[in-house]
Amino acid sequence: MTPDSLKSFFKPYSKALADFEPTAVKAVMDDLFAPDATFKVFHPFGELSGPDAFFEQCLLPLHAAMPDMERRDMIVLAGTTAEGLDWIGCMGNYLGTNLAPFLNVPPTGILTHMRYHEYFHVKDGKITEVQVIWDVPELMMQANAWPLAPQLGAFLCTPGPLSGDGLSASGDGQAAIDFVVSMETDLCRHPDNPDPRVMKLEKYWHPRMNWYGPAGIGTGRGIAGFRHWHQIPFLRGMPNRKVDPTGDREASEEMYDLHSHYIAQGDYVCETGWPNMRLTVSHDGWLGIAPSGTKIEMRSLDFWRMEDGLIRENWVLIDMLDIYRQLGVDVLARLAEFNKARNLGRVDLSDGMEMVEKRT
Repeated sequence: MTPDSLKSFFKPYSKALADFEPTAVKAVMDDLFAPDATFKVFHPFGELSGPDAFFEQCLLPLHAAMPDMERRDMIVLAGTTAEGLDWIGCMGNYLGTNLAPFLNVPPTGILTHMRYHEYFHVKDGKITEVQVIWDVPELMMQANAWPLAPQLGAFLCTPGPLSGDGLSASGDGQAAIDFVVSMETDLCRHPDNPDPRVMKLEKYWHPRMNWYGPAGIGTGRGIAGFRHWHQIPFLRGMPNRKVDPTGDREASEEMYDLHSHYIAQGDYVCETGWPNMRLTVSHDGWLGIAPSGTKIEMRSLDFWRMEDGLIRENWVLIDMLDIYRQLGVDVLARLAEFNKARNLGRVDLSDGMEMVEKRT
C-alpha cells in the first residue's frame, strides 16, 4: 500500500477515537483489525490477542477514567519498511477530564494528558499487529502520586512538531532514515571507544533540539540538556548498551534478534522495535536504582523530525513500567502503598451552574 492509502485506511480509527464513543470505536475496530491481531502493550498488560481484548482491557478503562476522552494525533507516518512491511506510526496525547482512577492512579478531577506512541502493521487489508506505549507515569505526576525517584529532565505536556506538519508529512524519507541510522551507529561507538566525541552529537543534532523523553526521564533542550538530563546518567548506568538495526546474527550474536522497523516521510522518521535494545544495569545504576548487574530489554518507540539537515526534535517513549519490572521494582504496587490513604473513588463534578446561580 502507498503511504497515502495507508493513512486513508487508518483515518476512521483516528476519527473515532478523537471523539471517543464506545459503540462507534468498537465498530471501527471490528472493521479495521484482524480478529486475531496481536497487541503488544506496555506493562502491565503484556501481549493481548484480538481487538476485543485491547478494547475491553485498555481503551474502555481509560475511557471510564476520562469520560470525555479524546485521542489527539500530532504525528502520523505511514510507509513500507526495507523488509516490505506496511506500518503506520502515531504520536499524540490522550486528553480528558480525569474523574476516576486508571491503573489505580488517583483521579485529578481536571483536564489530564497522557502521551502515546502507537504503531500499526497492516497486512492484506487488515491491521495484524499493534505496538502500544502509553506514558502512564505521566498520569502519576499530574496526580501528585509519583512513587519513584525524581526525574532529571523537564516535565510538560509533550507538544507536536514545531513545524506544524506532523499530520501532513509526505515525500521520500530514505535520506532521513539513512541519517538517523548513521546517528545511532555513531552513538554506539562509545564506550567501546572511550572518547565521547566519537558520538559526534553536533554532526547530527540541531543546537536548539528538543529531546522529549518519557515521564521518569523527562525532556532535554539542546545538546547540553540532552547530555545532562538523559545521556550521561544513561551511559553511566548502562555503558554496555547495544543496538543492532541490521538484525544480522553475524553482526552481533547477542543482538541479532532485536530488529527495528523504520519508516519515513520527508523530514520525519519513526522506528519500532519490541524490544530493540538489550543492556545491563551496572556501574552508577539508573533511575535511582542501585546497580545490580541485571540484564534488561528495552521497548522504545521513537519519532524524529529533521530541519536544515539536522535532527531538531526527537519524541521517545520507553515502556518505563516494564523497565522497573525487570529491575525488581513493582511501580504499581509502590503507587498503591504511597496512595492507600487517598480517596481512589470517582470524582463527581456538577456542571457548575448552581454556583453561577448563587453569584447572580
